[in-house]
Amino acid sequence: MKKNKILKILAVVLLILTTALITRILTVRTILGDASSYAKMNYLEDYVKENFLYNKEIKQKDLEAGKLKGLVAGLGDPYSEYLTKEELTSLNEQTSGKFQGIGVIISPNEDGTVTVVSPVKGSPAEEAGLESGDKILKIDGKDFNAEKINEASKAIRGKAGTEVKLLVLKSKNNETKEISVKRAEVKLDSVISDRIGDFGYIGVIMFDEETGSDFKVALDKLTNDGVKGIILDLRGDPGGVIDGAVEIGDAILPKGTFVTLKDNKDEIVTEYKLDENYNDINMVVLVNEGSASASEILAGAIKDLKRAPLVGQKTFGKGIVQTVSKFPGGDGIKLTTAEYFTPSGKSIHKIGIEPDYKVDLPEDIKGIGIDYKDTDTQLQKAIELLKENSNK
Repeated sequence: MKKNKILKILAVVLLILTTALITRILTVRTILGDASSYAKMNYLEDYVKENFLYNKEIKQKDLEAGKLKGLVAGLGDPYSEYLTKEELTSLNEQTSGKFQGIGVIISPNEDGTVTVVSPVKGSPAEEAGLESGDKILKIDGKDFNAEKINEASKAIRGKAGTEVKLLVLKSKNNETKEISVKRAEVKLDSVISDRIGDFGYIGVIMFDEETGSDFKVALDKLTNDGVKGIILDLRGDPGGVIDGAVEIGDAILPKGTFVTLKDNKDEIVTEYKLDENYNDINMVVLVNEGSASASEILAGAIKDLKRAPLVGQKTFGKGIVQTVSKFPGGDGIKLTTAEYFTPSGKSIHKIGIEPDYKVDLPEDIKGIGIDYKDTDTQLQKAIELLKENSNK
């Protein structure tokens, strides 16, 4: 009898607690009703400030940035984001070609991970073994995901000489590996050039504001030196400023359409045209899974216009364009505003571009490019094709 009485008392207490919880929820609903999003946002801000356990640590600027980031994040597009003043400055550094860090291009992946698009050639990241497709799970012991891409970028960067520890899920064997990388002053010389015997080699690392003009200088020099052909290496090139790709296209492609950009109404917003003046020297183009965005625009035009064969692996598959707008306060937004189409009208977004000659690299290869020509099977294939074309 006494036990039943205790159980009844507990039941009443639980009922009261449950009723109290429901009452609080109903109260919130009553207060808000069908209020506007603006009213809800104001209520949420006040509610958080009043009840958040660590409210003394709240910074108003972080709340304001969070609101704006949340709005853009609601689009579900990993390439669109609100940028704080610091983040926009960082983005501008990338396009200018100088920063301190490890030299790795990362992107939010649709699987929710922070994914390596490509390490910068010759950078600490490349020397440490980071490769396109690797997933960065932790930075200095802290978890990061696609939603925290800017925080991840900031955590990876740092003063030259300091070290950062990364927990990486390797794309080749799906195994985790901890990698320590020493930061350095990374100078993105976006174009490198050299000779391989009778042929010229031009590697485009990324597209920044100087890439187009630097490429034309390298191309003219090699042509005047009498090379019999050019190897254009776009492997590991994550893209960048589209104008650089257009300038290179204008230098090596015949008259026609280079790329077409269409907006959300399927209307053409920009169509880049090529004139009749171009260097028609024999050429082979190298691409891989790290070739993305602007480098894919260039590779797609080269393939569609049958200017040169593509050698390597299928490209990354980023066929959309982001526009960066700066606000008066120094912050801004990076928003996906257009999809691009190759000269034949193809969209390659989430598809990529297939090479004309698919060539695998040795599993134990230490690097790619002119310094590794003895083991770089893709580069070797490009040389072979140039020799064949030279003998015709």
